[in-house]
Amino acid sequence: MLNTVCFHSQFILIRSDYITQILTNLSFRNTIVKKVLDQEGFGRQKRGYRSIDEIYIKMTDPLFSKQWYLINTGQADGTPGLDLNVAEAWGLGYTGRGITIAIMDDGIDYLHPDLASNYNAEASFDFSSNDPYPYPRYTNDWFNSHGTRCAGEVSAAANNNICGVGVAYNSKVAGIRMLDQPFMTDIIEASSISHMPQVIDIYSASWGPTDDGKTVDGPRELTLQAMADGVNKGRGGKGSIYVWASGDGGSYDDCNCDGYASSMWTISINSAINDGRTALYDESCSSTLASTFSNGRKRNPEAGVATTDLYGNCTLRHSGTSAAAPEAAGVFALALEANPNLTWRDMQHLSVLTSKRNQLHDEVHQWRRNGVGLEFNHLFGYGVLDAGGMVKMAKEWKTVPERFHCVAGSLQDVHKIQSGGKLILTISTDSCQGKDNFVRYLEHVQAVVTVNGSRRGDLNINMTSPMGTKSILLSCRPRDDDAKVGFDKWPFMTTHTWGEDPRGTWVLEVGFQGDEPQRGALKEWTLMLHGTQSAPYIDQIVRDYQSKLAMSKKEELEEELDEAVERSLKSLLSKN
Repeated sequence: MLNTVCFHSQFILIRSDYITQILTNLSFRNTIVKKVLDQEGFGRQKRGYRSIDEIYIKMTDPLFSKQWYLINTGQADGTPGLDLNVAEAWGLGYTGRGITIAIMDDGIDYLHPDLASNYNAEASFDFSSNDPYPYPRYTNDWFNSHGTRCAGEVSAAANNNICGVGVAYNSKVAGIRMLDQPFMTDIIEASSISHMPQVIDIYSASWGPTDDGKTVDGPRELTLQAMADGVNKGRGGKGSIYVWASGDGGSYDDCNCDGYASSMWTISINSAINDGRTALYDESCSSTLASTFSNGRKRNPEAGVATTDLYGNCTLRHSGTSAAAPEAAGVFALALEANPNLTWRDMQHLSVLTSKRNQLHDEVHQWRRNGVGLEFNHLFGYGVLDAGGMVKMAKEWKTVPERFHCVAGSLQDVHKIQSGGKLILTISTDSCQGKDNFVRYLEHVQAVVTVNGSRRGDLNINMTSPMGTKSILLSCRPRDDDAKVGFDKWPFMTTHTWGEDPRGTWVLEVGFQGDEPQRGALKEWTLMLHGTQSAPYIDQIVRDYQSKLAMSKKEELEEELDEAVERSLKSLLSKN
């Protein structure tokens, strides 16, 4: 019990069982004890703190308790609390209702009892067989189970005593079958990506060029146009949302060599395992925006991703960044339900601002801060998606300002590259200041590079922004022996300079790594800046003053004030 003692109008809190001893031992010269009060204890809780023991979600689905990526209490040797924080989003009433996610894959078992009630037949199509029934083609080894497993992660129904629960369990799922034919064509990809863009909100793709560590490939002309049309015209002009798995090539590959994952128009998602480390198959690159989860690294049979499987079955063995992309699509569906007016760019901004470092860690790539204080990782992007944080911010989100594009500069001369040294080039830019396409606050940055070498896999390319943020545009790929093609006008992309001021000097470093002597030549470096002229977060409502939004908004206000003062001083000087 606490009591209050008044000593010359100064209040001191002391325990009641000490009062007698204090009164006996202390000499109170000219001091009068005016009042002794019993103090009753009451609770105070850290805001934003989530105790795992206090989370209680009642689900009858038998695999729900094994879906550690939804609520991680330490199952399968995982780290408690390392999950998508869907419990908070569900608690706020968001379950994906009214949102349609298309799984572009090898088909969906739409007869599955855990998917049938959420299946959107109208928005589904089979581009492999050219009919409206995207059911997977039967094989003895269940090879075509991929799409069905991804669909269950997003939209498996809740409380039906079947398998598990989808991240957005009241969302609708559409099947776009387009992977199951001997070879891919540009028209099949383009048709899939542009299928019913006014009905489908989110397209989830867990595929791409071969993850063999030596392929450099991306979307062709028709598919590029379909993507551009999607982000500009889809969802009534708000833009289709494309979610892409970053790739499973591991340390032998680099997802900036995948033109789908590295596109500005897609949200590239990497994965972490259930103890916070990177999976052995994860690719790293500067275009990755955020992460979700795949399987555990330990050989626990329940450490995989629990979801639906072919012919009414369930599985605990889904894995890879294939599993990560649909989880992200589910989180985005929750955010879209909270605010259907979100644009494709709003979703990227929300991903940057609400993703958390949590307990993600990697032995090689450490967490760093960019020039405006945003924390990022070369493997995990801006962190693991936080469904609760995203829907809360989405509810009050105001659409970000118009986007502009500035060609900041271009070097077209031939520059030789030798082993044992680095080619260092610079471009100084005002980012088109004074022109209609001025870019002040960065979103995406592209370095369009033409370069070749005696061994492409030993090339390493880094780029540093005027605010000092270093992006690894290309890391070594030990399996890539190419000596002829190189990179031809390849658009390497980074998200690591998000929010920065692009004005100043950009530095490109190109060199060879490895023991064997190599030689090469860089023929072009064109720097392309994409972002806004006005501060994107100044008008956003801040609820958490420790958040990345609060930090970014403070930075913007200070910069806007500094620039206003500078303009005023220039005006006064010119008048004088």
